Amino acid sequence: MQPSIFNPWAWRDPSALAGGYTQATPSVTAPDGQQGGHDGPDAPGPGTPVDLVGYRAEASDGGIGTIDEASDEADAGYLVVDTGPWIFGQKVLLPAGTVARVDHQERVVHIDRTRQEIRDAPPFDPGSADPESRERLGSYYADSHVPPPGATPRVM
Repeated sequence: MQPSIFNPWAWRDPSALAGGYTQATPSVTAPDGQQGGHDGPDAPGPGTPVDLVGYRAEASDGGIGTIDEASDEADAGYLVVDTGPWIFGQKVLLPAGTVARVDHQERVVHIDRTRQEIRDAPPFDPGSADPESRERLGSYYADSHVPPPGATPRVM
C-alpha cells in the first residue's frame, strides 16, 4: 500500500464545484408550480461551474467567514475568506485541499480544519503572491492533514 500524498492546492472533489442537482423525488414546489425548486428552467445544469464567492465558510468547529475570492485552477486552487471580526477583519487563504465538501443549496463550504488551525496558519498578505509564502502555507496545511477514518490512501 502506498502512502497518501496530500496536495493542498488541488481540489479533492472537483465535482463539488459544479452546479445542478439530481433529486430522486421532487420535494419542493417552486413559485412557478414546477417540482424540485432548485431544478427549474433557470437552474444551472450538471457540470456548470459555480462561483463560490459569497458562500459561508465553516471550519469543523464553527463559522470562519465569507468567501471573498476563489480559484479552481489545476494544482493552484484556493479560497480567500474574509473573516470579519473573527480574526480582526483579516483575510485568510485556504488551499483547495482543505475543502471537505460544498453544500450548494445552503451556500456553505465546509473546511476540514478547526478554527484554531486556521487562525494559526501562516499569515496571508493579499498584496503579495510570492512563491515562498505559498510554499509555507501549503506545507502548513499538508503537515496538518489527517485523512478521514476509513479513507483509502491514494497517490495524486
